[in-house]
Amino acid sequence: MSSEKEETETDDETVEETSNEEVVEPVAKEEEETAEVAEEKEEIKEEIKEEKEKEKPAPKEKKEKKKEKEEEEEIVEERVYTVPLGRAWISPRKRISPRAVRMIRSFVMKHMKADSDSVKITNEVNERVWSRGIEKPPRKIRVRAAKNAEGIVTVYPAEGD
Repeated sequence: MSSEKEETETDDETVEETSNEEVVEPVAKEEEETAEVAEEKEEIKEEIKEEKEKEKPAPKEKKEKKKEKEEEEEIVEERVYTVPLGRAWISPRKRISPRAVRMIRSFVMKHMKADSDSVKITNEVNERVWSRGIEKPPRKIRVRAAKNAEGIVTVYPAEGD
């Protein structure tokens, strides 16, 4: 029996030895894999940063692209109007500026023969109307209305104002 115990002891030792070796090897492999994964992640992050830098134009480039886009649109008709907004003061004082914006839209619809859906007022015109707040928009405003081939009328502030 003593020989059997030795064999089992030797078997246990061998099992333990193999199990220790197996444990050590996967840990080493895992470390290698994590290092490789980390490197790959860093490379991907660098690629993403490069792509974002390429996609993000500088602020000047954005303005240039907007100007080019405006120029690309085929302008069929362009007119400069002085829109009287004095009748907006008939409204209650907290509704004067919103009414002034609606008056600009209706004025352009009538004079450019467009639908209400096809009139677009730019932010610059809107900001000029709202510059003094909701109660005191300007009494009149000069605008440039440009109609493109699709029939959409865009209202810009008149140049020089």
